[in-house]
Amino acid sequence: MKRRHFMGSALAAAAVAGLAPASAPAATATAATTAGTDRDWMLGLLQRMAEPVLTAMARGELKKRFALELSPTWDGRSPDVAYLECFGRLIAGIAPWLALPDDATAEGRLRARLRQLALQSYAHAVDPASPDYLGWRSGGQALVDSSYFTNALIRAPQALWQPLDATTKRRIVAEIKGLRRVEPPYINWMLFAAMNEAFLLSVGEEADPMRTNVAIRKVNEWYVGDGWIKDGETFHFDYYNSYVMYPMLLEILEVLERHNAPFWNGKPADLRAQALKRMQRYGEHLERFVSPTGTYPPIGRSLTYRTAVFQPLALLAWRKQLPASLPEGQVRAAMRAVHDAVWSDPTNFTKDGWLTLGFVGHHPELADIYSNNGSMYIASASLLALGLPPGDSYWTSPAQDWTQKKAFAGRAFPKDYAVSY
Repeated sequence: MKRRHFMGSALAAAAVAGLAPASAPAATATAATTAGTDRDWMLGLLQRMAEPVLTAMARGELKKRFALELSPTWDGRSPDVAYLECFGRLIAGIAPWLALPDDATAEGRLRARLRQLALQSYAHAVDPASPDYLGWRSGGQALVDSSYFTNALIRAPQALWQPLDATTKRRIVAEIKGLRRVEPPYINWMLFAAMNEAFLLSVGEEADPMRTNVAIRKVNEWYVGDGWIKDGETFHFDYYNSYVMYPMLLEILEVLERHNAPFWNGKPADLRAQALKRMQRYGEHLERFVSPTGTYPPIGRSLTYRTAVFQPLALLAWRKQLPASLPEGQVRAAMRAVHDAVWSDPTNFTKDGWLTLGFVGHHPELADIYSNNGSMYIASASLLALGLPPGDSYWTSPAQDWTQKKAFAGRAFPKDYAVSY
């Protein structure tokens, strides 16, 4: 059996057969296992990423069990932030799925169990007496990953915020407000500060409009056209529009609009509509980047974030906001092909089930100076569409070939032109 098919079968088996330990090596699956549906496969990947992290942290044992792997060019910042990266980035990606209602299926039982582990993990994260008290004071990087921590609470408030006890809520608010001590540079970091303020606003706390509104203005100033945003004053051909710019900009604006927040000489609703149109255009580019075999250009910084490149498509799918040019069955098929191409290599995970530094497999030399294996859990952002239930049209519509697959098969495909918005 080819390695790709074997890994796909193993991932699907974890989800369909139900609740097999996600940390078990893929080789424990039998050759007779079928790959199941695309959703089964993606759910198996979610479980494989999430279960080791949440199981350990719910017991206050993440720092004890999670063996750090730092970039060979590590820049010397405190490695303690790696645990905040690991939990915060993971939970942001799986929050929509955790927010689905409980049911008696194997998936429903898995979700109920992982949600409970996530709530216990949130409590440990802000308890100074816990061994897993996270690195809220480990330098500026804590601002970055606190924003994924809070983004999850914005994405799934009823599942992840409301059930928390009053002490944990109070501690979370205090830690997030405490990170106002970090002055974000005029790059994508401004959105991390703004996301935290949007979270505070969403839970009834006083937010700082300067940290939200200036970030939004700067990002809009950096828009260069045709769906692309610069990261600061210089354009970088990389995937930071996927990792940070569009998802955070759109979700921050949604909170401001929902709470009628002040925005001088501008309306959050109009800015949100503009950001959505631009993100949809960027999503069209992402879809066209997918080759007939599911590969995509390995360009730019933070390439070890793997399939987080496709967070905008996953977010648009979950929100039912894909543009008309991208049918659901086409996006789903392209996303499955991408995940097959990247996650086919078993060395993406250690023998104990943790993510490794690399792209397709373990290649630490590809890591950036700020990368550790906790950083890699942003890859869960490509799984946001799992927040749609199994019967949703995204999962049930017939698969369609994506643009490059049509083009290189000599079939008709739509031409592409720049947009003016």
